[in-house]
Amino acid sequence: MQKKIVGNEPLVYQTKNGAIELRGDAKKEVIWATQAQIAEVFGIERSVITKHIGNMLRNGEIDEKSNVQKMHIANSDKPVTYYSLDIILGVGYRTDSARAIDFRRWATKTLRQHIIKGYTINPKMIKRHYAEFQDAIDNIKFLLPEGSVIDHASVLELISTFANTWLSLDAYDKDELPSKGVTKKNVAITAEQLNQALVEFKNVLIKKGKATELFGHERASGSIEGIIGNVMQSFAGQAMYSTVEEKAANLLYFMVKNHPFTDGNKRSGAYAFIWFLRRAGILEKTKITPPALTAITLFIAESDPKNKDRMVKLVVQMLKR
Repeated sequence: MQKKIVGNEPLVYQTKNGAIELRGDAKKEVIWATQAQIAEVFGIERSVITKHIGNMLRNGEIDEKSNVQKMHIANSDKPVTYYSLDIILGVGYRTDSARAIDFRRWATKTLRQHIIKGYTINPKMIKRHYAEFQDAIDNIKFLLPEGSVIDHASVLELISTFANTWLSLDAYDKDELPSKGVTKKNVAITAEQLNQALVEFKNVLIKKGKATELFGHERASGSIEGIIGNVMQSFAGQAMYSTVEEKAANLLYFMVKNHPFTDGNKRSGAYAFIWFLRRAGILEKTKITPPALTAITLFIAESDPKNKDRMVKLVVQMLKR
């Protein structure tokens, strides 16, 4: 059974699993509650809340100015004090009532999911913003050439990779994504090293029955050497691409879009990308999941060549998150 609190808007309640949720203020998406409301959420006395709030304010854990507000409400001749979500959560972690224990179980599970998986999911929030989410997908797909074979699920996976910023869609549309990476280290690779890695990759695929001898055959001698030359080029002693993220993004783009092989360009490009990230020591499998790698590779393959800089910036942004 849900414990609901109805006072001045918004309405705050605790669900069966202990979650603190909000109803009645969907636009602001904030929670403010009185001591009486907090008391009912956690099933405790107001004197306990007063003690906990006082401790949080005295030790500097909570900033009073931004987390405590006095508001005038109807049918009251004096202002009522409201407390922010930070204070509500702080009280929940300091209280030993049955409902507070339910809350802590939920909060710990949610925090654990966020730390391990890198994200948390609020189904109600997704439902509320579903139309906006679909618009984001359409905005991405609009940049692809007409007749593109990239599917809805792949674009969805790509956007999900950037869930914490919704892919910075406005910046993406305006071509304002930052182009620079953050990892500056000397990672030198040669065409010979990459070619050897690709040969090993090909052999593994052939053994698994996933490729034939035609896989990874260069269209013209020196194709890979030319790509490596582009990625590692420098001018006046300064690298053209100064960060590892930029080098990796351009390597993936050139391997996929330059079609150096008669067969297997996308697979080889994706493999080269992961191979380079591993050598550079910045491969994070929580970011570059198999579905995400598939999506970004397909996205590059189907993109218009005039959007090359945008595609590279997109990959750089993904690696920086």
